[in-house]
Amino acid sequence: MPKYIYEYPDWTKFTWKDADIHALFGEVRHLQGKIYGQMHMLGFEARQSVALDTLAFDVLHSSEIEGEMLNPDQVRSSIARRLGFPSGGLISSSKQVEGIVEMMLDATQNFRNPLTHARLFAWHAALFPSGYSGMHKIEVGQYRTGEMQIVSGPMGQEKVYFEAIPAAQVQTEMDRFIQWFNQENSLDPVMKAAIAHFWFIIIHPFDDGNGRIGRAISDMLLARADQTRDRFYSMSSRILVERKQYYKVLQEVQYSQGDITDWLIWFLRCLHNALLSTLDTLTKVFQKVEFWKIHEATALNERQRFMLNKLLDGIEGKLKSSKWAKMAKCSPDTALRDIKDLQEKGILRQEAQGGRSTNYELVEF
Repeated sequence: MPKYIYEYPDWTKFTWKDADIHALFGEVRHLQGKIYGQMHMLGFEARQSVALDTLAFDVLHSSEIEGEMLNPDQVRSSIARRLGFPSGGLISSSKQVEGIVEMMLDATQNFRNPLTHARLFAWHAALFPSGYSGMHKIEVGQYRTGEMQIVSGPMGQEKVYFEAIPAAQVQTEMDRFIQWFNQENSLDPVMKAAIAHFWFIIIHPFDDGNGRIGRAISDMLLARADQTRDRFYSMSSRILVERKQYYKVLQEVQYSQGDITDWLIWFLRCLHNALLSTLDTLTKVFQKVEFWKIHEATALNERQRFMLNKLLDGIEGKLKSSKWAKMAKCSPDTALRDIKDLQEKGILRQEAQGGRSTNYELVEF
């Protein structure tokens, strides 16, 4: 059986091949700068909207990676209230949602504050307000005192694929991790985010919630890299898409003798993809802003404004009058009148394909 990385002397003196990551790292930093520049070309309200969406996706998807599905409306409501965004009419949130949001916002909004044991304990307690993970009582707001094995597979056929650092060593290892985290050094914060995530997961200091706290630690360092509280891209959303590869590379590198090049390449690629996804989103946001500038004086009813915003955001499938009626909660006749009016104003047109039913699309602008 090969040794785990932490079983080697001086295991935290990680090494990597600069030549293998140099170009990818440079592209990531370039995209971060590009997104930052584009965001500051947007108006205040549009920037708030993107930041709220990003934070909500980060909370939802970080929990979904662990198989936990949160209520999206509750998450958005909690974030909006805490950041002072317009939240009139939004629903109240459960203690569980409030705790997860509180942890994520502390990491990203207070990114300049040092990481401490007490801060990590508060994050952990926020994740598990009942003191239970599912049906299991866990040690909350403290490092684990028991041994930790990560297993997978059906009941009775479980396979151990990682055995964490012995409980007796957790405090010492976390002392070392926190000291390194808070040190001012020449290491770029993006690289530090990648290393911190891996290092924390290897220690696995808590009974549960290590993945979510590890990703919050990464987000905290990525906020430092961007030097802004505003979050415009979601690493957790991309990790969810690449979840199998995420676990695969962690499993492989946990047996290395200190070289974490493969982990760094995966992390940077994942971040690169998250940034590209944000650029696509920003393109739609700019199109939406431009559209409403063009039509700021156009006479439109509330149904039309609602449906045009849905079209600009991108709806699934074809737009038919029946879909308009269902989404806008109006009669088929009213839907058809709304559509015909927009055709006359040069905003909608029939799709060229034709066919048995009539589909509509936005006129290019």
